[in-house]
Parts: sequence; structure tokens; C-alpha cells
Amino acid sequence: MKEQTNVATVGETGGEQPGARELLLETASQIMREGDQVDISLSELSLRSGLNSALVKYYFGNKAGMLGELLDRDMVAIIKSVEALLAKDSMSPEAKLRMHIARCVDTYFAFPYLNRLLMRLVRDSDPSEAKRIADKYLAPLNKAYDRLISDGVKAGVFRPIDPQLFYFTVTGAADRFFSARLVLRHCFDQDTLTEELRDRYREHTVDFIMAGILAR
Repeated sequence: MKEQTNVATVGETGGEQPGARELLLETASQIMREGDQVDISLSELSLRSGLNSALVKYYFGNKAGMLGELLDRDMVAIIKSVEALLAKDSMSPEAKLRMHIARCVDTYFAFPYLNRLLMRLVRDSDPSEAKRIADKYLAPLNKAYDRLISDGVKAGVFRPIDPQLFYFTVTGAADRFFSARLVLRHCFDQDTLTEELRDRYREHTVDFIMAGILAR
């Protein structure tokens, strides 16, 4: 008798499978983290998740749609954290910026593919989708940096700097380290991004960037 599996095809279930959407997204995230890449094959996704690859079309339309939803899932942490910081009137501009940079490092440690995925989708999407991504994630961050830096300048703790360039500084610092496992492997004989390494890099990055913006 053929062994029965607990995974049905799309046709057998009418398409809907509880938890399948979230499992597909998380499996895609794991594949990209482990492979240090921003692409996946549907066959590997199906094998790793135990789900029929046809569910990608059912839930997301196609693979590009799934990657777009993965970006939405993972970028929301950065946007929500910076919005929460802007609302904290009791915190100083310096404390807000230090906390934001630290959270960026933590987010890119968890999702090292994030900026590369963002750039790929902006590049490969049609103009309307590229604009949606930019409006939803890039524009809010730029506006947040403009306000954070302006508040710090008014308080006399920051020197005036370009918020657009500051975005590239923070994103580049957070992204490049955690997306460079090959450099760690071949130059430093280290193939694992450990929490200890994350903590060291977080402290280094916060201090390094803040030294460049503080008025003193």
C-alpha cells in the first residue's frame, strides 16, 4: 500500500491549506539565508517545505509575487521600529538613532538577503510595483532620517548631514557584513554568523556611524 502523506495537492484541497502561505514564505527565507542568495528554485522550495509547488501560484500568483510578499514580511520590522522611535518624545535624538542603527543590524542579521532582495525587486518589477516598493519602504525611511537628523541638529547634538546619504551609510553597513559570508570563510576562516559576532558588529557599527554624525 502506498504511504499516505499529509500534504495534499492544490486540486485535492481546492487550493487552501492552513498555514501553507506562512510556511512557503519561511522556507523561502531559510533557503536564501542558508545559501546566501536572493533566488530559489520551486523544486527546492517544494522539497524543503513539503508542499506542492503549485501552491506558490495559488497564494502569490508566481515566484516574483512570493518574493514580494517575503520582502513585505521582513521589511516591516525596520519601518515599524523607526516609526515607533519617532513617536517617543521622551527619548533624545542620539538615543533614537543609536537604537535604530542597532535594530537595523539585528534585522539584517536575521534576514541577510533583505537589501539584495529589495534591490532585485525594484530592478526587475514593472514600474508600478517598483514605485510601490519605493513608496512603502524607501521613502518612509528617508523621511524618518530627515526628521531624526533635523531634530538632532536643532538640539545641537548632530552636525548637518544629508539624510539620503545617511540611508546608504546605514543600509550599506548593515547589509554588506551579513551578506559577505564568502569573505568571512576565505579570509577569516569563519563560516557562521554567530550571535556573538552580531553583537560585536552591532556595537562597532553604532559607535562608528554615530562618531560621524555627533556634533562634538
